[in-house]
Amino acid sequence: MPEYEKAMRPEDITRLFVERSNAGDAAGVAALYEEDAVLAYPPGERTVGREAIRALWEKVLADRPRFEPEQPLPTLVSGDIALTSTPPKDGAGARAQVVRRQPDGSWLRLLDQPEFVPPNG
Repeated sequence: MPEYEKAMRPEDITRLFVERSNAGDAAGVAALYEEDAVLAYPPGERTVGREAIRALWEKVLADRPRFEPEQPLPTLVSGDIALTSTPPKDGAGARAQVVRRQPDGSWLRLLDQPEFVPPNG
């Protein structure tokens, strides 16, 4: 596995995600997740584990989507756990991730909710 830049701040993960997605690097995207991470995608489903996340992103990136950087909301940090979030440009709810500090000081995603649209009501 190539040596990827590590996210030394929770906010770095979103930037690295956009860079790697736009480069078509599914393995690089998966490297931003813990081994047993949970991704709430596709909508209404869950993808569990780094390897499953890599396989999912290979399919998603096959269509060469373009991701635009989104300005993050303030990060909430408690010890080795942090909550990062961004308001999507399309106004579709919010994106939120729980990230955890690793033994080397870098951060990886543990839980990822890429799309949350509040139910109408």
